[in-house]
Amino acid sequence: MSEKKWITHNREGKHRVVVTKELPGPRWLEILTQADCQVDICISTDILSVDEIKIAFGDQCDGAIGQLTEDWGSPLFEALKGSGGRAYSNYAVGFNNVDIAAASKLGIPVGNTPGVLTETTAEMAVALTFAAVRRVAESDRFMRAGKYKGWLPTLFLGELLWRKTLGIIGAGRIGSAFSHMMIEGHKMDLIYYDLLQNEELENYVAAYNAFLSSQGKDPIICRFAESIEEVLREADVVSLHTILDETTRHLINKERLLLMKDNAILVNSSRGPLIDEAALVNHCRNHPNFRAALDVYEDEPEMKPGLGALDNVVIVPHIGSATSWTRQGMATLAASNVAGILMGYTAWQNQDIALFLGDSPPKAAPSIVNAKEIGFPLYEYKR
Repeated sequence: MSEKKWITHNREGKHRVVVTKELPGPRWLEILTQADCQVDICISTDILSVDEIKIAFGDQCDGAIGQLTEDWGSPLFEALKGSGGRAYSNYAVGFNNVDIAAASKLGIPVGNTPGVLTETTAEMAVALTFAAVRRVAESDRFMRAGKYKGWLPTLFLGELLWRKTLGIIGAGRIGSAFSHMMIEGHKMDLIYYDLLQNEELENYVAAYNAFLSSQGKDPIICRFAESIEEVLREADVVSLHTILDETTRHLINKERLLLMKDNAILVNSSRGPLIDEAALVNHCRNHPNFRAALDVYEDEPEMKPGLGALDNVVIVPHIGSATSWTRQGMATLAASNVAGILMGYTAWQNQDIALFLGDSPPKAAPSIVNAKEIGFPLYEYKR
């Protein structure tokens, strides 16, 4: 073991599973225990290094659950394989911290935790948006500092989003859910960019417009943009919901920030490196009516110099999925991935992931992202 503090559950278990952070709720641990696993859990809050995780594997480690703050590349997967490992799950829906090719080369299945973060993360984007547009964090600091001397007509003026334009970059599940919330709640028009046109989202808006028409209300405009630049120029709020890869790193840079309205809101609850954070610091300094709201950071957990001093930026510590239901659901899925593999189950594919949160989950590993690449057997779904 490393110098970090660890605890062990079910020492008599046949399989050994290393979990690099304590996870919420009891069910995930019950799942691994019922799968005859000894579970070694790091209960220190510091992020484990690659070497510390390798030490934790020891001579025998059949499976592991890791965090998105850790670098799961070739060195870790080779060490896991060398200790007899044959199962890994990321405690996250994303897996930018995981070298899938390296794991696949070694024949190690990689799990993730989709299907339980959509509404939670979308709600966080809503919270960030209004915290920025209504200057909630600034006002909170002002009040706590004892500066409030009475109501003033000009105190902390923000922007009204009712019937303004929402811009979405990345109209997948979370981007679509956020769009629904802002369209229904605040009647915002929508302009979105994605690699593919989202017909389901557009059909939803069309159906909602039919309802608005029946109530004598003006319709919502929904438009698929041909470029990111088009979204940035037109939107009052721009929210990022795209994947992170080499084509999207620094998607929002100095040049693109200058395309946005002077009083626009930029929201990022997706991936930190989507934004050139140094460029954002300079832009916010030079455009005091521009606002940003961030849940993720380019060099997380660090922030670029100057970001924390800006009053026109809302900053929170990567809490987009931080509801009890979601985080416990993620733990259940991560444990089910590892337990399922160790028990010889097949990989669940393209079906309702929520079934794994019920009392009678399928006998399958809920989400194996590289199942096809390594020839992992797929579950045959029967109704």
